[in-house]
Amino acid sequence: MREVDMLDLTLLPAYLAAVAIITVAPGPDAAYIIAVALERGPRAGLVSAAGMALGMVVHVTAAALGLAVLLRSTPAVLVLVQLVGGLYLGWLAVTAVRSARKTPPAVPGTPDERRILRQAVLTNLLNPKTVLFFAAFLPRFTSAEHGPLWAQLLILGAIFLLAGLAWDSAIGLCAGRLGRELVRGRRTAVTVNMVAGVTLGTLAAILLNDALTALAS
Repeated sequence: MREVDMLDLTLLPAYLAAVAIITVAPGPDAAYIIAVALERGPRAGLVSAAGMALGMVVHVTAAALGLAVLLRSTPAVLVLVQLVGGLYLGWLAVTAVRSARKTPPAVPGTPDERRILRQAVLTNLLNPKTVLFFAAFLPRFTSAEHGPLWAQLLILGAIFLLAGLAWDSAIGLCAGRLGRELVRGRRTAVTVNMVAGVTLGTLAAILLNDALTALAS
């Protein structure tokens, strides 16, 4: 008797293409990693990437438990995630700008790794891009003929997690090395911190605008 594949291999190329597009698309995760790495160096970029991966573990587990279906069928929950995510990124932006204006920036290479890891996990958990991907797309690449649904979702989620970790690590290293080249004195360091704050603030405004638009419609 032929064993049933755990995944529908005919859908795998399309899934990998979707993963690649979603992974490299700009969003809160990448903005946070770049901002932190520019300010604090490559190691902080890698810690941020690890934090995003830990957040992805939660997303994958939630999808396997069926929460993706709940989110897809309850638009209000997605709007709430956008609101909370926008407010959180706004808080990070304000923190970055206040740090640049009032205190000397931390020396690259000596980051508060626990704080960076914690903030990265929260940023990923509140990222609507990731939530939408798991709610809208992940179940589309499963099939009742290919084993338990939860197992298929776990495998698909693991693929997404590994792709994201590789991409996030790459941009964290690149941004961290660039930051070390740029930060030669307080003035330049403050500028880098301000740019990070503006970047996070812009993304926060976009998320909040999307959420308010959805509420008004």
